Amino acid sequence: MLPSYNIEQLTALVRAAESKRSPLIIQLFPSTLKQLPTLAHAAAQYVKTATVPLSLHIDHAQDVEHIRQIIRDLPVDSVMVDMSHYDEAENLEKTRILAKECHDRGIAVEAESGRINGGEEGIADTGELEALFTTPEDVESFLAAHIDILAPSIGNIHGDYGPQGPAEGQLHFDRLEAISKQINGRVHIALHGTNDFPEAIMKRCIKSGTAKLNVNKLLLEVWNQHLRENAASMGLVRLMDEGMDVLQKETERWMDVCGSSGRA
Repeated sequence: MLPSYNIEQLTALVRAAESKRSPLIIQLFPSTLKQLPTLAHAAAQYVKTATVPLSLHIDHAQDVEHIRQIIRDLPVDSVMVDMSHYDEAENLEKTRILAKECHDRGIAVEAESGRINGGEEGIADTGELEALFTTPEDVESFLAAHIDILAPSIGNIHGDYGPQGPAEGQLHFDRLEAISKQINGRVHIALHGTNDFPEAIMKRCIKSGTAKLNVNKLLLEVWNQHLRENAASMGLVRLMDEGMDVLQKETERWMDVCGSSGRA
């Protein structure tokens, strides 16, 4: 799942999907919907007209009334109902209620079991809240709330791990594999917190059962670097054109790494 904060990034992601014949989930954050209200409609138009399977996902939606506004007014395919900042019982109850409301409109639902610490662009920091690993009981509780996608907490964080990626043993692959075995195809697994992931770790997450990989800075840092290095010396049109080329190439590279190229 690939993020977009503006129309140029959105265009580059879709071009990469078309070029690589790869399925793609376009990810927008609630903050982006408020900043650029028309971007969801532009993404939905790409979903309609692309020659490869695309879908539009709203990630880390944490405000109940904003979620209801989103599913009522926007052409989205899925929403992450992120109630992980509440205690477990309230998280589950709000997730269950909102899952039904989404399903009544044909919209799939993702939820976070346990709690993934940290914060990054588009995602509120968890602050003083304690990270909580996903347990087998969590898995069954969230499946009983009728979600479609489960985002487990296995030591992953929102934000940066550092130049070398996660420390040895930080990601509990045994936990991820056990969750995948327990789910046994009943829902899909999403993995959040992929900043600084080396290719080998990304591939191991896929092998361990992850179907939906959320990326943010991992992909967009090449765009940010292009702007930092060239904004003072390039005209705006050339800056955007070359930025889209840079981002498209990096997206295509990760599609190859993750094995989605040629799957459409």
